[in-house]
Amino acid sequence: MKTILVTGGAGFLGSHLCEKFLDKGYKVICMDNFITGSPENIAHLMGNKSFEFIEYDVTKYIYVPGELDYILHFASPASPIDYLKFPIQTLKVGSLGTHNALGLAKAKNARFLIASTSEVYGDPLIHPQTEDYWGNVNPVGDRGVYDEAKRFSEAITMAYNKYHGVETRIVRIFNTYGPRMRINDGRAIPNFIKQAIEGNPLTVYGDGSQTRSVCYVDDLTEGIYRLLLSDEVNPVNIGNPDELSMLDLAKEIRDQINPNCEIVFKDLPNDDPKVRQPNTDRAKRILDWEAKINRKEGLQKTIADFKHRLGK
Repeated sequence: MKTILVTGGAGFLGSHLCEKFLDKGYKVICMDNFITGSPENIAHLMGNKSFEFIEYDVTKYIYVPGELDYILHFASPASPIDYLKFPIQTLKVGSLGTHNALGLAKAKNARFLIASTSEVYGDPLIHPQTEDYWGNVNPVGDRGVYDEAKRFSEAITMAYNKYHGVETRIVRIFNTYGPRMRINDGRAIPNFIKQAIEGNPLTVYGDGSQTRSVCYVDDLTEGIYRLLLSDEVNPVNIGNPDELSMLDLAKEIRDQINPNCEIVFKDLPNDDPKVRQPNTDRAKRILDWEAKINRKEGLQKTIADFKHRLGK
């Protein structure tokens, strides 16, 4: 049985990855310090003999006994509300945390996959975004703590690959949604769903013309699984290229939950990207992967989960 360590495994994406690899017959070690993750996300896995949980801060030296075949480094605050609240921790987990996780991969001769992000492209001047685009990031802006932490984590991952011969993979994750997203996450989909369920106005920033491309979590975890087992060392975009405006997304969610809710507009946050859409040609070619779950179906599952947790 292969063993995989998932840092940030009690987070939204991390917990779905723990499930995915348990389903595939792996032994899963989940590591989290619960800054933004939640025990509730992994409570249903605790009885599984193949699952182990370690509460730990990966910015400190990481020791795991026994053999490790794979490491998925997913520890990081990931929404603007989090990395503005925890700017230093965000920078430390992207730098020190990645360094420690790579050191463990080297010691264990394990394959390492880093969760990078579409945010490395910043407010992009190329659309859609391809993996060879270097980005347009403001290093001293509000979002710089997250964007630059992830850019550094990609750089040190490639350095470990070239200098130490560690087997590495880099996934650039585009906007992802699904069950177990934090209700007060601050991102568009949780905000819109919570507001509509509670019958409140839906808050759209700017004029709502800024775009995102949202991918359902099951599609994302399948792409990550395939990338980990592939031979591709260069970054790979994983996301759904189906682009839509934030205003249209708000209307879709409102119409699924409560068509009577009004939509209100607020000022756009600093450095908020105007467009976001992955070019996924590399993932199609190398991994034979593309997003399959349509937005209506994905939103229905996500809304049902939010209703359950909000007691509605």
